[in-house]
Parts: sequence; C-alpha cells; structure tokens
Amino acid sequence: MKFFLDTADLDEIAEAASWGALAGVTTNPTLYARIGGRLADFHNHITRICALVEGPVSAESVAMTRDEIVRDGRVLAALAPNVVVKVPAMVEGLAATKVLAAEGIAVNMTLCFTVPQAILAARAGARYISPFVGRFDDISEDGLDQLGDVVTAIGNYDFTESTAGGEQIEVIAASIRSANHVTQAALLGADIATVPFDVLKKMVSHPLTDRGLESFVKDWEKVQNA
Repeated sequence: MKFFLDTADLDEIAEAASWGALAGVTTNPTLYARIGGRLADFHNHITRICALVEGPVSAESVAMTRDEIVRDGRVLAALAPNVVVKVPAMVEGLAATKVLAAEGIAVNMTLCFTVPQAILAARAGARYISPFVGRFDDISEDGLDQLGDVVTAIGNYDFTESTAGGEQIEVIAASIRSANHVTQAALLGADIATVPFDVLKKMVSHPLTDRGLESFVKDWEKVQNA
C-alpha cells in the first residue's frame, strides 16, 4: 500500500516527505480553504506542493459542466508533470474524464461511493478511483464494506486500455479517519490510503513502542552511570 497525504498544508507535506514513506498528495477545496488559501494563489500553491513530492498530486476542479472541467483539467495538468486532476463522480465528470484521459491527463475520480460509480469511472478512463470510507460512517453505514466491494470489482477486470497512458487503475481509500481504517483498507487490498497528517502520525505510534523506548533510555542511563 502507498500513502498519500490528504492536505494542502505545505509544512505537513514537507514533514511527511522527510519520513520517506510519502508517495503523493491529495487536496480539495475544503483543505485549501482550511489553510486560508486564496483563489489568486491556488495554481502557485499546487505548484509548490508538486515541488515537495515526486509522486502524484491531486488538484480538484470545482467546475460543474464537462467543458469547464476539461478546461480546468488542462490548466491544472500544465502546472507540473505530477498533477492529477480530481474530478467528481457525476455525469459531467465522466464525460470530462473521457476527454482528459484521451489527452493523456491522469484523473482521480473523487466522491465515489458505489461499485457502479467506480466501474463507470474506470470505463471513462480514470487513473485513480477514490471510494470514501469515513463519510459512510457519518451516516451509520460501513464504509469499509463499500471499499472492499470496489477493490474486488475493479480487480476483476483489466481497464488499462481506458486510462491515460494505459496504466493500471489504482483504488485510493479516501476519507480515512483512523489508523484502523488504514489497517482494514490494506487488508482489503486498496492500492493507496490518503490520510490526514494527524492520522499519519498516529500510524507511527503505539503505547508499547513508547514503553519500550522509555525502558531502553532508562537502562542506557544506568549503563552510562555505572
């Protein structure tokens, strides 16, 4: 499993990249607004993120019609070679994805909640498909079950003839809320987990690790004072 950071915060991205386990970044309008982002600086901000990571950086179009999404997608893709255009799972998004994929522009189909949506996205040419986990939990449904169904369904078929560059589709476990979500997504076979920085930090931590480190430090102090 690969890990993407779900953020628009440059400091978080730089810190996570220094750990050596970061494979990419996903952003969205909410995350950009959260850091006080301004419309006039959006494209420059995406460029700065792309300079911090070698892997794909998903930048989302907020347009609602296919022609506008295509136009946004072309502009975003021109910012850096590792930009992936994030497009919502809707009719206009599918139509735009078909055009962008045909032009060799990678698409991340976001706000995906069902197997039919995922298969339609794959047929349209999406390079990544992002089924959401946590938002199912918000309405008292099991998002992990839905993720597992999407992973199984996409794995049943070869969609490489549809994607930009003929690459294999990867399923991104999105809307991850906990380290346990990451564990279950990995067991289900999701290719990627995109996680907030707080969750990424929790993935490193365990009380037994902390206890072991504390013990080692105390014992080493005894050796030094012997």
